[in-house]
Amino acid sequence: MMMANLHSEKNQNRDTVNIGDIAVHRIGLGTNRITDTENARAVLRRAWELGVNFIDTADLYQRGQSEETIGKTFSPYPSGLHIATKGGMSWDSSGAINDGAYLNKALDASLKRLKRESVDLYQLHRTDPAVPIAQTASVLKQMQASGKVRHIGLSEVTVEQIEEYRKTIEVVSVQNQYNVFMRKYDAVVDYCEANGIVFIPFYPVGKKRPHDGLEQIAAAHDASTAQIAIAWLLTRSPMLLPIPGTLSLQHLEENVRAGKIEFTAEERDALNGLSLVMQ
Repeated sequence: MMMANLHSEKNQNRDTVNIGDIAVHRIGLGTNRITDTENARAVLRRAWELGVNFIDTADLYQRGQSEETIGKTFSPYPSGLHIATKGGMSWDSSGAINDGAYLNKALDASLKRLKRESVDLYQLHRTDPAVPIAQTASVLKQMQASGKVRHIGLSEVTVEQIEEYRKTIEVVSVQNQYNVFMRKYDAVVDYCEANGIVFIPFYPVGKKRPHDGLEQIAAAHDASTAQIAIAWLLTRSPMLLPIPGTLSLQHLEENVRAGKIEFTAEERDALNGLSLVMQ
């Protein structure tokens, strides 16, 4: 199809990272605000045209509308477009629910909304403290064995929790909050890099705030501070896969262009030295 051809021509030289056996370009798209509007569908289509071949969603996002819109926009899916979704949180309380029956029901509902028979990456949205990790991991392993899940990831976990899950399943990705200002999970980033696990930082740009150093670097590159924040993540570790979300075509294109920004050694040092406690 025409869109797929355009995609492959535009991205043959883009840097990639492997999620299991899937190679994806290193700037993905987060869809927590996506609903079934023409503007949202236009953003999804344009992302694919620009080379974004990893789209992250969750059953919780907009109470299923994000998944539904992705399914309506792309089904039948073009070859090379990879979808990640999440399950394991209540739509009503936002608390974790890792009960096996709940997770299986959530997965089937996600697949129906996405118009897919399987999903490339299924991420446990949160760990339920009331359920042993070994028990939840066994459920995820059964989902994978059923063919409905290609790869398994986790979200908002510590190094210790990741290691506990890895006793039962292969974990190919971790999605935690992380950005140039919020580095609570530095140790998790380092652990993921050492173990070949992709780290997907959500809220990759962070909360916009004035910072002279960041603004000076942005001005030097004729870029926005958001672009600098995304570009910094790409330098932080080769296993980082930022997923900036947007409902703006302009911001989408700016986010993708952030992948072309190259810092000097002095700029990297300045960005690395930003306060680790700015929240």
